[in-house]
Amino acid sequence: MVDTDGTPETSRRRHITRLALFVAVLSALFYLTAIERVIDVADVRGLIESTGPLAPLTYVAVSSVLGALLVPGPLLAAGSGFLFGPLLGTFVTLGATIGSAVITAFAGRRAGRDSARSLLGPDRAARIDGLIRRGGLWAVVGQRWIPGVNDALASYTFGAFGVPLWQMAAGAFIGSAPKAFAYTAVGSSLGEFSAPLLVAAVVVWCVTAVVGAFAARRGWQRWRSRG
Repeated sequence: MVDTDGTPETSRRRHITRLALFVAVLSALFYLTAIERVIDVADVRGLIESTGPLAPLTYVAVSSVLGALLVPGPLLAAGSGFLFGPLLGTFVTLGATIGSAVITAFAGRRAGRDSARSLLGPDRAARIDGLIRRGGLWAVVGQRWIPGVNDALASYTFGAFGVPLWQMAAGAFIGSAPKAFAYTAVGSSLGEFSAPLLVAAVVVWCVTAVVGAFAARRGWQRWRSRG
């Protein structure tokens, strides 16, 4: 039996099963790390502090992996601010954000791209490739500004659709900078309270969220009008 895209039915089932398993693994990771909190961020901070002068680089590496495992980014960013202060902490947070984006996109590409392209069919896959070439970078940037969207899960999805790793890295850096500062500044204020810094963090977060929500709404309306 052959489907309308010319793919054998057995192959189609295999691709569906593969994507379903991929989604199930991500769902399990999200439940364990974001809901059950099986990874104690405080213990991670203690481990990082023990590395001395290498602590910032160690935190970038460890947070990159933890972010890819769906540990909430705001907690990791706040930990960076608590350990390194608002200035260095923001750069550490951005380094970890880029690392997580590259790891998750690479994993998504390896685990889901072939299956996603097979299920979409050659015509739709080609259209998506064209969209990525024209605006993949800015799609990543825009996603980072939308409130309530898990960055790691979105990066896995971007990877499955074939967004290049350089676009993921650049988009994560550009799009995550405002919230990286905001969450890191909040964490820094927990260690050494600063009312102006806390106010600045809240203002930056609110502006980013409002702009991101407005842009997402406009994008959705534009897509609906084309449909």
